[in-house]
Amino acid sequence: MSYRNKTYVAFASEDIHYYRLMEAWRDGSKISFNFFDAHDLYVARDTSLPETIRRNLRERMKNAKQIVLLGSAAGRAKGSDRKSFLAHEIKVGIEFDLPVVVANLDSKRTVDRAVIPQAPSRRRHYTVSVSFQPVVIMHALDDYAAESGVPVNAVRTNTTDLPTARSDYERGSAQRPPV
Repeated sequence: MSYRNKTYVAFASEDIHYYRLMEAWRDGSKISFNFFDAHDLYVARDTSLPETIRRNLRERMKNAKQIVLLGSAAGRAKGSDRKSFLAHEIKVGIEFDLPVVVANLDSKRTVDRAVIPQAPSRRRHYTVSVSFQPVVIMHALDDYAAESGVPVNAVRTNTTDLPTARSDYERGSAQRPPV
């Protein structure tokens, strides 16, 4: 497998303007926001077959070390339908055990089940939910996703429909976080 140093941003097509805003934050000089974008790899054409697009999405995600999921009502609907490209991205992210930072487009800083897609798997997953702000997203990427698990002071969610990576305590390398 290739070197994993990218951030994969998953979103519903209706939310592409938020993704473009993240690119503007990264490319601008007034906001300290940086990520190595996995979308720069394996460009898909509008004329590509769905199987080709899914294969390219998988290849992009092989280079990812973490996922930012743009949380919205459209994202929940598409990510839960098990047939959209977003649903495929979530499934592959879980398969690759990638940590997930949910950037709530409704500005909430807590878990908002109204914007998080149901995972195709019924096992327990952990995630961190943050508001859609560059400083807050970067903090989550640096302090949560970079460790590829749940930090000791993280909030544990008791749910089976949140897509995230296995936590450190499930791997046996850390204490279980307080509930």
